[in-house]
Amino acid sequence: MNRLLLAIALSAPLASVALPSVSLAQAADPAVPTVEALDAGLLRTMRAGGTAASRGKVIAPVLDRAFDLPLMTRLAVGPEWVKLAPGDQQALIDAFRRMTIAQYARNFDGYSGETIEVSPRVESRGGDKVVRTTLKVPKGASVAIAYRLRQGGGGWRIIDVFYNNAISQIATRRSDFGTVLQTGGAKALVARMNAIAAKGDK
Repeated sequence: MNRLLLAIALSAPLASVALPSVSLAQAADPAVPTVEALDAGLLRTMRAGGTAASRGKVIAPVLDRAFDLPLMTRLAVGPEWVKLAPGDQQALIDAFRRMTIAQYARNFDGYSGETIEVSPRVESRGGDKVVRTTLKVPKGASVAIAYRLRQGGGGWRIIDVFYNNAISQIATRRSDFGTVLQTGGAKALVARMNAIAAKGDK
């Protein structure tokens, strides 16, 4: 797992966003199973090994169930989303999904005894929930990864990921995507995400 941490720390400039504790839910919170299922899927992908393409087939359904990818795309694009044509919006959602699957398949590339501990102390933040986890690496430093979830038609699904409880994946992507969208429009942003996804096709 030589590049596991890169699954959260992206190539764009990092955006630090605080995740303050607001109120704590009970241990049997309904948002927890979503994160537990994701963690199990990530470990299963790491154990599977093989090529990025083969790992992508393992992780894709896990990510589809755990993440609200359409909402994450809209949040990553930012205010410009409402100005885009429906066809462009769907193209961006499709490209965002391909990119997300490829990055996870590339970065979760091997298993060496890692475990993931999910905290039962779930925090409420407005209508959302924050579930904190700890990635434990043998002979290495533990890594804090928090997930922000929102309830929708498909239950509680992840809408943002925070590395070390501070680096927002969505804010980081918005910083990168905003420049591309302003200079080249939706087609350029689709091309940007497809290029990122292609780096994982090994």
